[in-house]
Amino acid sequence: MLTVSDEAPTLADLMPWSTAPLRLGRSWVLAPEAATLTARWDRLLRAEGAERERLFHPSRARTTHTGVAQLPGHPVSTARLEREDGPGAEPVRVLHGPFDQQWLLPDQRLIDAARPELWRVADDTHQVYAVELARLPQVPGPPLTFSALLPDGHSPAGRPGRVRPLFRRPGGVDPNLAPGLLGHLAKRLGVPVPAGDVLAWIAVAGTAGGPIEVPLTADPELWAEGVALGRRLLWLHTRGTRCADPEAERPAGHPRLPGGRRPYVRAALPDAPREPLAWDKGEEALVVGDGRIAPVPEAVWEFHAGGTRVLETWFALRTEPGAAGTLDAVRPAAWPRARTTELLELISVLALLAEERPRRRALAARVAAGPRIGAGELRAAHVLPVPEAARRPASVLDHHEEGPDGQFVLL
Repeated sequence: MLTVSDEAPTLADLMPWSTAPLRLGRSWVLAPEAATLTARWDRLLRAEGAERERLFHPSRARTTHTGVAQLPGHPVSTARLEREDGPGAEPVRVLHGPFDQQWLLPDQRLIDAARPELWRVADDTHQVYAVELARLPQVPGPPLTFSALLPDGHSPAGRPGRVRPLFRRPGGVDPNLAPGLLGHLAKRLGVPVPAGDVLAWIAVAGTAGGPIEVPLTADPELWAEGVALGRRLLWLHTRGTRCADPEAERPAGHPRLPGGRRPYVRAALPDAPREPLAWDKGEEALVVGDGRIAPVPEAVWEFHAGGTRVLETWFALRTEPGAAGTLDAVRPAAWPRARTTELLELISVLALLAEERPRRRALAARVAAGPRIGAGELRAAHVLPVPEAARRPASVLDHHEEGPDGQFVLL
């Protein structure tokens, strides 16, 4: 594996503001389908007293008596759950761990640590989150994943990393980059360097193992090549919602493999899968009981992230039964067809990402052999060390946020 000089700046220096992952405290607030969350909320409200408390699954941070504020951008009742009798929060799509898009109830009464500062900088157009992934010895996988959806930072195995938004304010304002970095890179490379190009470079050049390092090339042509590849990676990670450019073969919408390589359902998946996911090497087929999806290349089956196989983890989260008598047990009676569509889309994304590995390795070798902009140069230019204020969230509250029992939050 290629190594990077100690002079390479770290991701923590280039993107100084970060938050810890969300800590849900109870698994029932997250589900593959929004309708499941609505059904669980309704079941909770039908219970009263001690039964409601038990179904809620209290923790040290949250009980049905806890009073907390609304999550930014998600108006919902702030009454104590013990006396709540109204509709629940509208479920929102989030990234659960690497590559798994699920639904979450955005209600601070239900979440032990929701990280409101992350929700304050969310937007539908500009924001991209970089999420550090846990690394296990001898287990392959990328060091980072990227998401246009708010990520919960969950790690399937190992210790979760930090979540780093590209922008410190919604609307693509105030890049979360070391102050002076964009200007210094533009001067050295002789080209304009917007914040999105730095994130694209991080996506292609970030190294695995230990603190994530990001070697910066001083070669303008190599920079342009790396940024183009990084944009493609971001397009894939965000399922076509960021960095879309039809002229660069990055159309808006879910990325798709070319015809002939596109996965299809060859045999219908069972209504209630009871066997673990498997892969047939001879036919390059994903096996779900009697159901089969093909073609699924070996690189997709072996695609690891966060310490586990992505497809196995995705499937297990949708087939492991919830404990009887809990809200986790409230789930679809049969496998929804929409899940099969999501699985096909995930296979396509992983296949396209796997195809880019040789280009990433070749680019890393050229960066290592060529002129670089090291941490020492950034220190000499007073880009590093970053001021402590850059490691803290910006104050972005420009509207009232309701606190416990209808009071207003003051920042």
